[in-house]
Amino acid sequence: MLERLNQAMDHIERHLDQPIEPAELARIAITSEYHFRRMFSALAGMPLSEYIRRRRLTLAGAEVLAGDRTLLDVAVRYGYGSGEAFARAFRAMHGVGPGEARRTGTALNSQPRMSFRLIVEGSSTMRYRIVEKETFTVVGMKARVPLVHEGMNPALVSFIKGLGKETIDRIARLSDSEPRGVLSVTDDIAESRAEGTELDYYHGVVTTAPAPEDLDTLTVPAGTWAVFDNSGPFPQSLQYLWRDVYTQWFPSNPYQSRPGPELLSTRLSADGTEADTELWIPVERTTT
Repeated sequence: MLERLNQAMDHIERHLDQPIEPAELARIAITSEYHFRRMFSALAGMPLSEYIRRRRLTLAGAEVLAGDRTLLDVAVRYGYGSGEAFARAFRAMHGVGPGEARRTGTALNSQPRMSFRLIVEGSSTMRYRIVEKETFTVVGMKARVPLVHEGMNPALVSFIKGLGKETIDRIARLSDSEPRGVLSVTDDIAESRAEGTELDYYHGVVTTAPAPEDLDTLTVPAGTWAVFDNSGPFPQSLQYLWRDVYTQWFPSNPYQSRPGPELLSTRLSADGTEADTELWIPVERTTT
């Protein structure tokens, strides 16, 4: 997997002055575009589109300073339809406009070329199982919240606190299918998984019971799920688990992620600092 990812990175470098299609990168990596975007974001720490943009602006910065092309020629070469659009993007990355950079020869920022390699650390293992599940329904309360990678999510915490114990207990009583108990269900997540992008969050349960009219429902199609168990400090161990699934488990196993909600069961300690968690990720088996 890592070798194929690096081949896709080589393709990016050869085509920075041409259109780059994520579907073609996924074909090179022999995976789906959906999975490629998520894998790249987890490994690189930034969305694919952001990396390509920053690499283009890095090369554009060198050409601006060299002075061999007009600023408009540089803009067009790296995919900008106007000098104004190029100037805005250039300033956002480098902190200075291209004209001023050329006149003053100021120092510019650089996005290094990325490559991926495997580092084996210790002898830790990831506990997982594969589950085939028929179509099921999540019932609970829904909110649209921003994605936060580290630390508490204030919007999410505020939403859950606002539900009240009576509502949460009423939702909990509907649970009658695996995974059991009240779940954190995330859906409609941006492919980039960039910090601050929004997602649908359901505080709900998996149930076969009819949904009360005042609760939200999510119908989840049948499919395969990879289920991961984890215990440790909360929320750090959970956030690290999410990262490790994409950076360690997927590259080492014959599965790729597929569109669908992700389900999380969390059992907090009395003081809220530790948790036992069970994370359900929708997956499909790869053919290679």
